[in-house]
Amino acid sequence: MQMDDIDRNIIALLVEDARRSYGDIGSHVSLSAPSVKRRVDALRRSGAIEGFTAVLDHSAMGDATEALVELFYAPGTLLDEVAERLASHPQVVEAWSVTGDADAVARVRTHGNLELERLIMELQRDGSVVRTRTVVVLSRLVSRRN
Repeated sequence: MQMDDIDRNIIALLVEDARRSYGDIGSHVSLSAPSVKRRVDALRRSGAIEGFTAVLDHSAMGDATEALVELFYAPGTLLDEVAERLASHPQVVEAWSVTGDADAVARVRTHGNLELERLIMELQRDGSVVRTRTVVVLSRLVSRRN
């Protein structure tokens, strides 16, 4: 799908507030509500918009500690195995295969440092993780929803 400036504006408005009505969006991009709906439907079909979600304040929900855990795996460990193991821990909210010293980086959220320490020990327990290096997030300086 070829996106135009109107599509980009619609996406920007939805990123700002996904609960906007099609009429409200239409007033910003000079289209009728049904025209906006057709465009949003097309953007969803194309994969440009994957879904709509609520933005949470994790500290208000009790997840006070956020950290980046660098994982160093034993030679021969496959990425599919890494992804499966990391996905089995609900505290892992994102994980990436990376270049550099580490093999992967996981972004984790826990209730506190004790739970973070337990998680790291669990990750190391299966033997494929040779070592970890963890950076605890003190504060968020920039946050973009997209």
